[in-house]
Amino acid sequence: MRIAFPALTAAALAVLLQASAVVAGPPETTPATTQAAAVSEDARFTAFLDDAFAQELKLRPQLATRLGVKAGEDRFDDISDAGQLTRLAWRRASVAAMKAAFSRAKLSPEARANYDIWALELDRAELSYKFRRYQPPFYSFLYSVHSELPNFLINTHVAQDAADMRAYSARLRALPAVLDTAIAQSGLSTAQGIRAPRFEVERVIAGSRTILTGAPFDTGPDSPLWADAKAKVGKLKAGGKVTDKEAQALLDEAREALLGVKPAYERVIAWAQAELPKAPSGAVGVGSLPGGAAWYAAALKINTTTDLTPEQVHAIGLKEVARIEAAQDALAKQAGFADRQAFYEDRARRFPPAPWTDDLRTDYLRRANETLAHTRTLLPAWFGQLPAYRVEVVREPGFSEVAGGAAHAAGPSPDGVRPGRVYVHLLGVTDDPADIYNLMCHEGIPGHVLQGDIQARQSGGPKFRKAYGYVAYGEGWALYTEALCKEMGIYPDAAADFMRLDAELFRAARLVTDTGLHAKGWTENQAVDYLIKVGRRPPNQASSEVRRYITLPGQATGYKIGMLKILELRHRAEAQLGAKFDIRGFHDLLVGSGSMPLSVLEQRVNDWISARRP
Repeated sequence: MRIAFPALTAAALAVLLQASAVVAGPPETTPATTQAAAVSEDARFTAFLDDAFAQELKLRPQLATRLGVKAGEDRFDDISDAGQLTRLAWRRASVAAMKAAFSRAKLSPEARANYDIWALELDRAELSYKFRRYQPPFYSFLYSVHSELPNFLINTHVAQDAADMRAYSARLRALPAVLDTAIAQSGLSTAQGIRAPRFEVERVIAGSRTILTGAPFDTGPDSPLWADAKAKVGKLKAGGKVTDKEAQALLDEAREALLGVKPAYERVIAWAQAELPKAPSGAVGVGSLPGGAAWYAAALKINTTTDLTPEQVHAIGLKEVARIEAAQDALAKQAGFADRQAFYEDRARRFPPAPWTDDLRTDYLRRANETLAHTRTLLPAWFGQLPAYRVEVVREPGFSEVAGGAAHAAGPSPDGVRPGRVYVHLLGVTDDPADIYNLMCHEGIPGHVLQGDIQARQSGGPKFRKAYGYVAYGEGWALYTEALCKEMGIYPDAAADFMRLDAELFRAARLVTDTGLHAKGWTENQAVDYLIKVGRRPPNQASSEVRRYITLPGQATGYKIGMLKILELRHRAEAQLGAKFDIRGFHDLLVGSGSMPLSVLEQRVNDWISARRP
């Protein structure tokens, strides 16, 4: 089968021609000319990568939108096999061109990191494509296409003018084709014995019905997408970007496009209802699927960017659980309790879980936003590079909100038009109020949102570094910042610090639970029981978390593996540099140039230490 992919542009072709040119002989060099040559080679390499990334954005219009690039904002990514293979073929060609045109040894340390990341992306892409049947579009508890695309339109597609709003409607018109492709892709997976678990199929049905509930589909309050379209057009009108007549025309177009979405979601619901009798209940991990052990090994590699085996990850988890429990016991005794169990029991008596109410939700969002604002004032003593854009804590959209659902974050757009956001699930029952500090540190400042803000605004390096993300790096950084917040003085009392350890214990328990599910044959009930008893999660959260692990194998392991690597690197730098160690410089090094695989991060820190060693 012949696969077409974007041709290399003139700039990239020029690089290839240079690489194949015959050179008469090496010129006489001096340290100055060698340095100048390295700078010139770095600039040439950056130009190559920027050209290649521009080609990638043409194949990934949703990524382009996240970066604030208008081109392609009327399209979604092609999730078909052909679309996935087109992107893989492009990346194969791009990496081959890079290796033909550039000698890694002639690049600066920073450029070598970019070289390594670009090459490693091909390895990850090959694994993802090879195991694509294990990742069908309706399988993921967090990223199922039925909710992911509406969420993308509402929270990522920014309408700054009428053209953006017309592109929004174009995407609505394109949505049925994507949903039909998702149904077809799911069929290819089920043909190989890979089915979404029953709880996820039920979630697809419920979420799809929520999308279709309300105007313009029926009477009652506006449906989520119609409410969003009206809000976007209303903002344009209030800002003087469109006239009353133009606003009405935009709303009419969006309404017509939205009505065209209904039959596609009805087909999704029909597909899911037909799947229900066959969907496995009492779900277990991917190790029970045909070829599932190989997929889990690949999933661990993708998510941790290491070669750790399931057995190694499991052992690390057990060791970390024991260490953190000992730290909790010590803190509990300092606070006047016999042990950690007594501390937990005291918190449960004083702050029993209560059903969420509108007043409790309003108060929670207020406290969360105030916590972020306070933490932001303390950053200059710990960071040279500071976040520049707004950050806000908001409630998870209704069509994806679940009781006990995990909070998550999104960095700002590069231009700051879309602020950094922390999304929280406020269904079910409340958490311990002391938990809010470490959660806002992790998801917001100085965790995900700070890192995303700095990454989005970086300059001088190749543009792809603003966009790429790695679970072990991103989640490892966010978990590291929970401990950093203790050093910064964010936690006001022993209870807040105890809940920080509680959160870290939970991430250690994830290592055990994820590997237990996917490599040791644990059932869903076994995993939930472990998270309740050892991970100290309430039942609704434990169930929600386990279902996330079942449908996203390996993802939950990235947190602790990444944190442990960052702590290891910091301790190495402190030990080797002594008084020359600069915490602000170290943090700027970690977050200054974007997300990266752990192997690349380690090399960067080693180079940083060598350049500063006494």
